[in-house]
Amino acid sequence: MLRTLAVQNYRSLRRLVVPLTDLNVVTGPNGSGKSSLYRALRLLADASHNGAVAALAREGGLPAALWAGPENAGRAVREGRYPVHGTVRTKSVALQLGFGSDDFGYAIDLGLPPPAATAFALDPEIKRECIWAGPVLRPSAMLCDRPGSFVKIRDEAGSWSKPYPIRAYDSMLSEFADPQRAPEVLSLRDRIRSWRFYDHFRTDAAAPARRSKIGTRTFVLDHDGADLAAALQTIIEVGDAQALDAAIDSAFPGSKLSIARADNGVLSVQLHQHGLLRPLGAEELSDGTLRYLLWVAALLSPRPASLLVLNEPETSLHSDLLPSLAELIGHAASQTQVIAVTHARILIDALRRSVPNGGPELRAIELVKEFGETVIASPEAPAEPSWHWPKR
Repeated sequence: MLRTLAVQNYRSLRRLVVPLTDLNVVTGPNGSGKSSLYRALRLLADASHNGAVAALAREGGLPAALWAGPENAGRAVREGRYPVHGTVRTKSVALQLGFGSDDFGYAIDLGLPPPAATAFALDPEIKRECIWAGPVLRPSAMLCDRPGSFVKIRDEAGSWSKPYPIRAYDSMLSEFADPQRAPEVLSLRDRIRSWRFYDHFRTDAAAPARRSKIGTRTFVLDHDGADLAAALQTIIEVGDAQALDAAIDSAFPGSKLSIARADNGVLSVQLHQHGLLRPLGAEELSDGTLRYLLWVAALLSPRPASLLVLNEPETSLHSDLLPSLAELIGHAASQTQVIAVTHARILIDALRRSVPNGGPELRAIELVKEFGETVIASPEAPAEPSWHWPKR
């Protein structure tokens, strides 16, 4: 389980250290930094695929993703008695991302490359990258270290290997995940790659989820929902079919879900509603009903992720469906760690009611802006956990 998420100098997240538990609900007003926190998690996941540089390029390059405020702001400036002025930078440009879990911690430090004759001058370089044992970085707990252009790996006796060269834009998570040479890197990489992100399912008339297609066993719903029928049928055959039936009846009392199979192997969703003479196919369902079925398939996956991140799951759902959605999220949190970013106070209240005593711990994390900087305002949040960034 992730115990700590740390972000520094990414958009409005100038310095944010978030304590995490089983079920984490991130909330706050528009512009408070919720989306930035979600994107920071995605950047961490991209690093395991060697995709952090490309992901930052899609945001306009490293300069566009950095904290846009002053490096330092005194009390008089924060109180509005003096205007904000840019000053000469005294520290190196650094976008830092990291997390601490029960067994491993990881941090990556991205900075600007030195001037060079290249068309890719906005591509960031990885200045430091570390893996350590436990949730908090300590020199004695360091397992793998990448200070600049080489990687060192510590063996069981505590001795460091020879330095292995690495390109400035490659992550050691992708380049040194070797079961013999660096088993810790392999273990951590595979864990991060198992993280799942769901963000704004399409439900328009041309949405992939509305089209029937040949189905194969689908343990994990695709991000666009194109394999919805196959994912639901997989839950029926090898997953928690009882929980699926309960989720349908909770949202649409008296309704039943089935998956039709044609002779050519094409699967299609069939929702049998009370009072109708025939079932409705995915192409006939309302946007809200289809979106709810997509969440059912995602949250009842027979192959739980190590981390499930949901961005605004309440979108396009009527308030009457939010208690049923809360039950699904609570069910998922009993098997995997969940981070849900939401605007909906109704969903948060429903989650509090749906999580049983002795079940997964729920923590609401309210974000607010102070002088342009995202901070945690939740009165129930514990004290900021211990966190140390590796030095360059």
